[in-house]
Amino acid sequence: MEVQTLNQNGVIPETTPVHDLRFLESNTQAIALDEMRNQHIIPVFVKDNEQIISPQQFIDTTYEITQDIFSNVDTPAIRLSHPVKGRVPSAKDKKAAELLPEEKTVYYERMAFLMEIPDITNEINGQILSLTVGGVRALNHENLYSYKGIEKFKVFIGFKVSVCTNLCISTDGYMGNIRVSSPAELGTKIRELLSNFNVDTSLEHYERMKDYELSEQQFAHMVGRAKMYQYLPKEVKSDIPELAFGDNQIGTVVKEYYKDKYFSRAENGSIDLWNLYNLFTSANKGSCCGG
Repeated sequence: MEVQTLNQNGVIPETTPVHDLRFLESNTQAIALDEMRNQHIIPVFVKDNEQIISPQQFIDTTYEITQDIFSNVDTPAIRLSHPVKGRVPSAKDKKAAELLPEEKTVYYERMAFLMEIPDITNEINGQILSLTVGGVRALNHENLYSYKGIEKFKVFIGFKVSVCTNLCISTDGYMGNIRVSSPAELGTKIRELLSNFNVDTSLEHYERMKDYELSEQQFAHMVGRAKMYQYLPKEVKSDIPELAFGDNQIGTVVKEYYKDKYFSRAENGSIDLWNLYNLFTSANKGSCCGG
C-alpha cells in the first residue's frame, strides 16, 4: 500500500479502496476517504440539529495524530456497513428506480478503518508484524433522536489487529473506548492513547513467547480443562480467570493444532506459546463476527 502524507490542508490525500486481508470483511464494503467526504451526508442529533463528529473527521484526526507520533503512516484502509439511504426533498414523490444519482443521499451506520506504520516491524517465527492503528465508529450506539451529547468511539493500536464493522476488535496491543463531546477532545484522547503505547515492551512480550512451549500431553490437558470450564460450579468459576472461549472455538484450536499452515505443532507434538496464542486468536477471529 502506498505511503502518503498529509497535504497542505492537513487532510489525507485521495485514496482508492482496495481488497484488504487485514479486515474481517463480512458484509462490509471498501471505500475511499475522498468518496466519504464528497458524497456521504453527516447525520445530526434530531432535537438540536447539531452534527455528529463525522466518521471522516474521526479518520482524519487519527491519521494526523498517528503521523505526528510515528512519522511514516500508510493510507488508511476503510470499510463500511449498514447503509442508511435517503433522498433530497425535491425527489420525495419519485419512485426509487427513477431517482437520479444527485437525488440520493446516504451515510453508513458502521465504519472501521486501520493504518499500518511500516517503519515499526518485527519478525517472529517467520511472521512479519507491523504496528497498526485504527478505529471503529458505530452510530447505532448513539441516540441521534436526542440532543447532542457524549459520543462514542473505539481506537486501537497493536501489532496484530483484526476488525470488523460489527464492533468486533481483537488486538494484541491496546484498545480504548473513547467518550467525548467535541473534535478537540477526541484528538486529545487519541493522542493520549497512542502516546502511552510502549512499542518495545510489546515486542519483547511477543518475542519471549517463543521461548516457552507445551508438550502434546500438556496441550491435551489444557484442552480438557478448557472444555470443563463451562460446567464448573459458580463458586469455583468465581475463583479463577474467565475463559471466554466456547466448545466450538476450542475445537477449532485443536483442529488447527494439527493442520494450521503456520502455527501447528512441531513434529514431536509440542507447541510454543507464540503459535498457541495465534491458534486462539484465529479461532476468535473466525467466530466473533456474525456478518
